Amino acid sequence: MKIRRSNERGYADHGWLRSYHTFSFANYMDPDHMGFRALRVINEDRVSPGHGFGAHPHRDMEIISYVLEGEMAHQDNMGNGEVMRPGDVQRMSAGTGVLHSEFNHSKENGLHFLQIWIETAKRGIAPSYEQKAFPHAERQGQWRLVVSPDGQDGSVSVNQDVNLYSALFNEGEQANTPSTRYAWLHVVNGEMEVNGETLSAGDAAAFQPDETFTLTGKKAGEVLLFDLA
Repeated sequence: MKIRRSNERGYADHGWLRSYHTFSFANYMDPDHMGFRALRVINEDRVSPGHGFGAHPHRDMEIISYVLEGEMAHQDNMGNGEVMRPGDVQRMSAGTGVLHSEFNHSKENGLHFLQIWIETAKRGIAPSYEQKAFPHAERQGQWRLVVSPDGQDGSVSVNQDVNLYSALFNEGEQANTPSTRYAWLHVVNGEMEVNGETLSAGDAAAFQPDETFTLTGKKAGEVLLFDLA
C-alpha cells in the first residue's frame, strides 16, 4: 500500500477557486505523481458563490464530476443543461471535442466537488454525456458501483476499462471489498482505517494487483474506490 497524503497534493488558490491536485495538473508538476494507470486527474475544487468555470474546451478524455456539497450548474454545446447535487455522478466523454461550463448554482453557498479525468480507451469518438443520482441509502455501509465500462447495475458508462465505487461508512462499519486489479482508494471525508493506517479526508492509497486491503470506518465519511486495468 502506497499512501498519498492530502497535504502532499498540489494546491492552487485563485480567490474564487481553491483546488487541490492529487496528480500533476496545470501549474503543479510532480513527475512522481502524473496519474495512476488510466486515472489522470483528481481535483478537489471549492468554488465561491456565483463563480465558476466559463465555457472551455476538452477533447479525448473521460471527465467525471462528483459533487460533495452545494449545487453545480453544467451546460455544454451538446445541448445539456443540468444542476448537480451531492450523490449525482456526471460523465462527459469529450471525444472529438466539447465545449462546456461549470458554475456554482448558488449565490449564497459554496460548491465543493471532485473533477476526475480518465484517459479514454479510444480517441476520436463522438462526444456524449450522462448523469445519474445514487442515493445515500444505496451507498451506506456498502460499495455501490457508480461508473463502469458497460453501465452495469445502473452505473454511469465510461469509455475505459475502469470501475468506480462509492461508499459511506460510519464508525466501526465495514463491507466486503470489491474485486480489484490496480486500485486507487480516495477518502472524500471522514476517517478510515485501511490495513492499520488512518486515512483522512483527501488522503489516498494505491494498491498493486496482488495486494488486498480491509477498510473500517473510524469517523463517518465517504470513500471512492477505482478499479483499473
